[in-house]
Amino acid sequence: MNVFRKNDISGNPATTGRKAVDTGQVLKKVRELEIKSKRLSNHLFTGEYHSAFKGRGMSFKEVREYQPGDDIRFIEWNVSARMGHTYSKLFEEERELTVYLLVDVSASSMFGTFQQTKRDLMTEVCAVLAFAAMSNGDKVGLIFFSDKVEKYIPAKKGKEHVLYMVRELLSFEPSSAKTDIIKALQFLNRTTRRMSIVFLLSDFVDSGYRDALRIAAKRNDVIGVQMYDKKDKQLPKVGLIQIEDPETGQKVWLDTNDTESRIRYNQQFTRILNEAKQTFKNAGADFMQLATGEDYVKSLKEFFIRRA
Repeated sequence: MNVFRKNDISGNPATTGRKAVDTGQVLKKVRELEIKSKRLSNHLFTGEYHSAFKGRGMSFKEVREYQPGDDIRFIEWNVSARMGHTYSKLFEEERELTVYLLVDVSASSMFGTFQQTKRDLMTEVCAVLAFAAMSNGDKVGLIFFSDKVEKYIPAKKGKEHVLYMVRELLSFEPSSAKTDIIKALQFLNRTTRRMSIVFLLSDFVDSGYRDALRIAAKRNDVIGVQMYDKKDKQLPKVGLIQIEDPETGQKVWLDTNDTESRIRYNQQFTRILNEAKQTFKNAGADFMQLATGEDYVKSLKEFFIRRA
């Protein structure tokens, strides 16, 4: 069951959708994001980004005679049998990585009550990650998904490619309101031919994606980034309100002054959070949380340092 999203829970209208923007506004916003993201990636993230993912992409280099300390998993048995000595495979770090950004564009991503929507936060984070990848000489691609893959932008290098992705992040309008993380992961598993760094950005108001995530995490280095709004976590006391699930259109009335209703609401959010955390942990994938309106720069930097 989806968390119900608020029509108005703070005395001010909640943000539940993007205003229509013209081309000039989009280009202006692209420029603003480019300046901000390049500054962050150049001065804060370039070193941490490289260190966090160093060695994740490895390619075969050559074989040599086995030496004490070599990993026995990399013994080349065929060559060893022919030569009469034990030989090991040698690998080297690939000079470039491939980064994919999987972005949830379902209707629940359009909710936000504190300075920005979850979709706005995803856009900024994706822009920073894309420019960090570009600065590191890596390829970067983008997959928008709802309950289907809405748009696929193959991974490429270069500034023009990154700016194109930023424009799409700012202006793309999905055709469906619902969420199906399985579809996005299955598409990723069919599409990628080599190990990639995969950031999956969503509020994870979904379930049943465990197996698809496990397969993706075996082939790739997957990082889940859960976006949430403070009002997802805790209802304010504002009396009787009508709340709506934007993905199904279902509406109910809720007394936000009622203690039990507030507890149940918080428990539902906690359940979604814990389920996502446990699912990623079981799959051997990393997981982090980012809240709308808060300093995501600090959280990302700390995450990269932990990874390194």
